[in-house]
Amino acid sequence: MIMQAHRYAIYLAPGEPFRTFGSQWLGRDADTGAALPHPDRPRAWIDAPAHYGLHATLKPPFRLATGASAPMLDAAARSFAREHNAIDAPLVLRELRGFVAWCLDENTAGARATHALADACVQAFEPFRAPATAEEVARRRPHQLTAAQRQMLEAWGYPYVFDTFKFHITLTGMLAAVDAVAALARLSADCQELLQTPLHVDGISVFVQPEAGEDFVVGRHYRFDGSVVDGAGTAYLEA
Repeated sequence: MIMQAHRYAIYLAPGEPFRTFGSQWLGRDADTGAALPHPDRPRAWIDAPAHYGLHATLKPPFRLATGASAPMLDAAARSFAREHNAIDAPLVLRELRGFVAWCLDENTAGARATHALADACVQAFEPFRAPATAEEVARRRPHQLTAAQRQMLEAWGYPYVFDTFKFHITLTGMLAAVDAVAALARLSADCQELLQTPLHVDGISVFVQPEAGEDFVVGRHYRFDGSVVDGAGTAYLEA
């Protein structure tokens, strides 16, 4: 019997040294689902991103389309990964749409290659995405989006893809202005040495949300060299 998760997502799961710092900052290891000792910072800063685990979105969470299955998604991810090469992309820390994140240094070849990877993921895994429900669309608050973002939401189920996409590894939830300033200052100090190392992109990952409302965990990491690494949610990708 195939175990089907509530939702799946195609994410970029940062490797070291970003993985350890980011997972401890969020207080959760997405590979195992285990809670981690975390630095002294307000829990409200990290509740939202901790739910998804440390990641950068390539194809946002989706329910499987009719006729698609988890093993089919697994096979597609394996095939996709083998067609791509590793990327080194420098990161910077900034505020983005009200939250704090590691973002790409846009004036680099690594940034352009990473954007191209995200674009390819959106297209390649679209056949697996069930159409967004009216409730899912409403949660994106389309009345607050630009015309271009609303167009992307209608076509792809998410407002931030292709031309409206900004690569980011989320480190806080949406914050009031005073909290955003404090979080940015804290992370700037903590990440100063870390950000001297570029992000090494050597694969993609399928994350799974086993049941509605539950935290996302890694289903499987797919390396560009053809190797795979299982996570806590691997059973949701197998027959």
